Amino acid sequence: MNHRVFALGLACLAAFATSGASAQGLRPALAGSSTPSLSRALAAPVALPATAASADVRPADYIVAVVNSEPVTYNEVQTRVARIAQQLAGQPNPPPLARLEREVLERLILEKIQLQQAAQSGIRVDDLAVAQAEQMVASQNSVSREEMHRRLAADGITPERFRQDLRRQLLQQRLREREVDGRVRVTDLEADAYLREQTGGQGATATEINLGHVLIAVPENPTPEGLAQRQALAQQIADQARAGADFAALAREHSAGPERAQGGLMGLRPAERYPELFSAAIQNLPVGGVTGPLRSAAGFHILKLVDKASTSKLPPITQSNARHILLRITPQLSEAAAAARLADYRRRVLAGQADFADLARTHSQDGSAKEGGDLGWSTPGRYVPEFEAVLNALQPGEISQPLVSRFGVHLIQLMERRQVQPNPREQREMARYALREKKIEEAYNLWAQELRARAYVEYRDAP
Repeated sequence: MNHRVFALGLACLAAFATSGASAQGLRPALAGSSTPSLSRALAAPVALPATAASADVRPADYIVAVVNSEPVTYNEVQTRVARIAQQLAGQPNPPPLARLEREVLERLILEKIQLQQAAQSGIRVDDLAVAQAEQMVASQNSVSREEMHRRLAADGITPERFRQDLRRQLLQQRLREREVDGRVRVTDLEADAYLREQTGGQGATATEINLGHVLIAVPENPTPEGLAQRQALAQQIADQARAGADFAALAREHSAGPERAQGGLMGLRPAERYPELFSAAIQNLPVGGVTGPLRSAAGFHILKLVDKASTSKLPPITQSNARHILLRITPQLSEAAAAARLADYRRRVLAGQADFADLARTHSQDGSAKEGGDLGWSTPGRYVPEFEAVLNALQPGEISQPLVSRFGVHLIQLMERRQVQPNPREQREMARYALREKKIEEAYNLWAQELRARAYVEYRDAP
């Protein structure tokens, strides 16, 4: 596992930009970036640690842009470009280098603007929150923190550098929480309309399909002869498939798609989760039918409708019943002091010297205190990601270590889990979370554009 694996694990931190409805850590959603191209590689800055401070600048370095009074250097851009190129390695039709450099430069400019805004707003990230995020990345990759550092070191990333990157990302997330969350509201009417939209107004059933897929990739700017050759090959494969040839064997031999090793099978999933080009092409296709070649920017596609089934749109969900103790951060109580106090509560409960509910009633600064910290049954997505990630890792009866969120420091105990078919109220709640996620992303994009427009940015040519 190299740094790219850990970069994917870091994506969880992007979800820290979510809304908070109460001190319990209620959350409905992700407020990520929506860079239209290269979105997988560029959208979440946490996936790409920024370069070191200016002291690390090499002699050949030069300034390519000034953001307010802070420079963006050529080496910063090239370091980021190299890491993105590594993530995109092996994917068809990688972007031209010049385009990638432009988009990376704009991403770095936006990051610097946000970090400057966070500093001006007095936003801080304590060491405890950084350590928690670091442990979360290690846990998501099923390794110890020491092993994670060893593997990151193989990519030239020191623990100090890694923690600096985490701190920067947490600063950005906390800024987004402060500036974006308050703009987002979801009414019951909107949630109900969204639920109807998602179910197609036809109840709680959906059509799931499994497609076989052969992709004949076409390079960017192909010659007419090369394009004609690939189209002819795609037509030949489609004709063979219609004639009864083994579709899986054709996919393994010819396809450039990621599902090639599975014989081209893309997996049973709701029809709307397939590309619109695919779902439209197989709309009237019988099971076992073949269609194509279909042209897209990636190349020519041949599809086979392998399976089709009607399923519930609302499958059983896993609910958790938890309780917690929340200590809010104040000038008199730091995160570290709150964590130490909660760690002592945990020790006392585990030793049988105190009862969790009694401690919650006495000390918790959340509205659930009068209920002994009981948060009731929760559906997936109810809590902010850092809270939910820790909760999901607990076994019934287990108590977490102190956890930092935007609301303060928590101590969580999972009491029970169960699987249920969501009732109408829970369906609306889940729809509200999903819709809020969408609206937060839209609000973030608008906010980021406004922030960018207010900043002074000067581009500079190479010397």
